[in-house]
Amino acid sequence: MKQNGMKPQDVVVLMKRMTPQGQTMLNKDIAQSLGISASEVSEAMERCRVAQLVDNAKKRVNVLALKDFLTGGLRYVFPIQPGNLVRGVPTAVSAAPINQYIPSGEVFVWPYKKGAVRGQAITPLYSTIPEAVEQDADLYKLLVIADTLRMGRVRERDIAIQELDKYIAAYGNQ
Repeated sequence: MKQNGMKPQDVVVLMKRMTPQGQTMLNKDIAQSLGISASEVSEAMERCRVAQLVDNAKKRVNVLALKDFLTGGLRYVFPIQPGNLVRGVPTAVSAAPINQYIPSGEVFVWPYKKGAVRGQAITPLYSTIPEAVEQDADLYKLLVIADTLRMGRVRERDIAIQELDKYIAAYGNQ
């Protein structure tokens, strides 16, 4: 397989793997929960293996490498440009766990027709995220953390890193 670098769905698949539920799921189950194809999950895991973000068996996330990538590179590889006001699902500094620490006057959302909140549109890492997070609160929080790392200011990013560290600690204890 030709390696063309990371794709946004790779981050989503890794985040799903980091959730308590995702740690024991088969790739086909991750695919179903994310609304993507099983082959996309398999290809994502292979790209992550090459990038050393998962082990050679593609079962365990290398959490230290993932943290390094999320905190140091995510905002440059997958930058955010807030868009028009739309209805959607809150993200970044507008959602838990980040909004518990920093009240923000700005509202950012992933566009979603069933969303209950109006805010500036943020393109999610993958188009099926708004539906996928309805069924997985941990995935939602991890993707909110990722979006905060993609667009946040220094204080917001520091809080996102602290929250990410909680998931990393929990993952290491499984």
